[in-house]
Amino acid sequence: MLHALQIALLLIFPVLVTVGALRDLTSFIIPNWISLALIAGFAPAALAAGLGPAELGMHAGLGAAGLVLGMGMFAAGWIGGGDAKLFAAAALWLGWPACASFAAFTGLAGGGLALGLLALRSAWVRPYIMNGPAWFGRLTAPGENVPYGVAIAVGALAAFPGGDLMRAVSQVSEAAFSGR
Repeated sequence: MLHALQIALLLIFPVLVTVGALRDLTSFIIPNWISLALIAGFAPAALAAGLGPAELGMHAGLGAAGLVLGMGMFAAGWIGGGDAKLFAAAALWLGWPACASFAAFTGLAGGGLALGLLALRSAWVRPYIMNGPAWFGRLTAPGENVPYGVAIAVGALAAFPGGDLMRAVSQVSEAAFSGR
């Protein structure tokens, strides 16, 4: 029963970062409720996974550092405010050293996203994709913003299996199935 609860709580993270990416992709807005739900869902997931006070403090510190970094990127005009909040909420969930992987994967995904959007927004490709949905037309419009929440979600999902919460739950699962 505890294992099912742990898995259900762990699903909060991939579901919400995916919703954040899809909302950013289609509207260029990541609603505050997504980041707030990630923050609220972290405590029960961490407690169910058995994280101790030191680990919880490390996660909180990484979330705060992610917020400061995100605010700096927002102030520089590199990302939007919703992106900064999603980045911080994801850092809270991932812990160390998964945050290093998260940053690297996010940077790589951001580069791929930028290249893909440059191609879609080019004068050669754009005429062929003009008849899509309105959100796609806006996404492919030259000079439009970049939905960086997509890159953040890709980075977060790629780093999540190496995070503290996944490790803790897998250790509990291994112990339960091996009879320890």
